[in-house]
Amino acid sequence: MNRFNRLPDRAGVGLKAEHYVEILESRPELGFFEIHAENYMGAGGPPHRYLSAIAETYPISLHGVGLSIGGEDKLDSVHLARLKHLIETYQPASFSEHLAWSTHDSAYLNDLLPLPYTPDTLARVCSHVDQVQQTLGVPMLLENPSTYLLFEESTIDEVEFLATIAERTGCGLLLDVNNVMVSTVNHGWDPKAYIDRFPIEFVGEIHLAGYDETLDSAGARLLIDAHGSAIRPDVFELYVHTLKRTGPIATLVEWDNDVPDFMTLMGEARLAQTALKKARPVLPAAAQ
Repeated sequence: MNRFNRLPDRAGVGLKAEHYVEILESRPELGFFEIHAENYMGAGGPPHRYLSAIAETYPISLHGVGLSIGGEDKLDSVHLARLKHLIETYQPASFSEHLAWSTHDSAYLNDLLPLPYTPDTLARVCSHVDQVQQTLGVPMLLENPSTYLLFEESTIDEVEFLATIAERTGCGLLLDVNNVMVSTVNHGWDPKAYIDRFPIEFVGEIHLAGYDETLDSAGARLLIDAHGSAIRPDVFELYVHTLKRTGPIATLVEWDNDVPDFMTLMGEARLAQTALKKARPVLPAAAQ
């Protein structure tokens, strides 16, 4: 079991309303289900009834998208209180959020926006992560972003930025391999080199997804983190490469848009599970 959560080292999928009944009837062979926290912040109703039933059988991973960890404003205390209530109610095996911002003054933006990697930003993010972990009483995983531009004022490398946050706050990291592919292609980086430098010792979970592709104004490839298709072959190849460093680790297949039938989603999870079974445990350095 990973030191940052209680998820099994198996493949899981996102829990979608379209699949509630089929899941309860078929009890599929899966390691866990992941939910978006904001979808369950309402009081009662069918979503909670189904989630409660599914949580009796499967570990739940709670994935937030609205905390605005990188925002310049203070964290929303009401939002934090709702997260705390969800955690106390469902006792999820894992909690994660994004390295991004999505608020300005009192406005919530329907996007996960990038940050400049500077000492000031680093200090602010660390302060927010500390506040989240102290308030919720659970360790948090912070997800690497998918990005489409770079800031001139950035003075810290992204991998170093994430590693420093984990070192200072004690949080874990959620390594989204699809996000790595999207960002590295968009910026002309080497995706395997990025993975080889990533602070694997802090990783508690991996995400996989499909991207969309177009061309930018200069005719170069532009990848978009769309979560609306099967895992791309190059992302899966990068995932296998990643497992050589991490060993078996909880892996989520994300498919949030144009959600397919459950059997299609299960097929993607089985691909990840096959790779996990082939992955060799990574021994501590002292034991090698």
